[in-house]
Amino acid sequence: MRAFVIAAVAAAGTVVPAPPAAASPVPGPPPYVDHVTWAKWGDLSSLRVYPTPSARRTSGHAGTAALAEAAWAEVLTLSPDAAIPGMREQFLCHWNFAEFVEPGKVSWNLEPWRPEVSPEQMIATRCNPGGTEEPF
Repeated sequence: MRAFVIAAVAAAGTVVPAPPAAASPVPGPPPYVDHVTWAKWGDLSSLRVYPTPSARRTSGHAGTAALAEAAWAEVLTLSPDAAIPGMREQFLCHWNFAEFVEPGKVSWNLEPWRPEVSPEQMIATRCNPGGTEEPF
């Protein structure tokens, strides 16, 4: 992400440049998904996506949308049956927020039974619309 310098106007009316923003970390190289596994949570199915250390370093930073799509493609390569409405959106939510909300969570769990919701609702439910998060 490009660092933008924001100018601040001092009381005397002079323009004083603000310090440059810290550069975004260098994205880690693929692969972003170590492995995936389907599991049962009671009677409900869950696809557990195990991110690589590279994914954990890269996810959640501005400018990584293309890398998120590459990571989703890795999920589909490992589990083509994950191409279910709402699963990509859950994955992208985890990509963008999981390492901020719960750093180092073992897996990013995607459930095909969850409803499709707006991006705002997805964030408000911590990527788990329509029910609680798996306890593991």
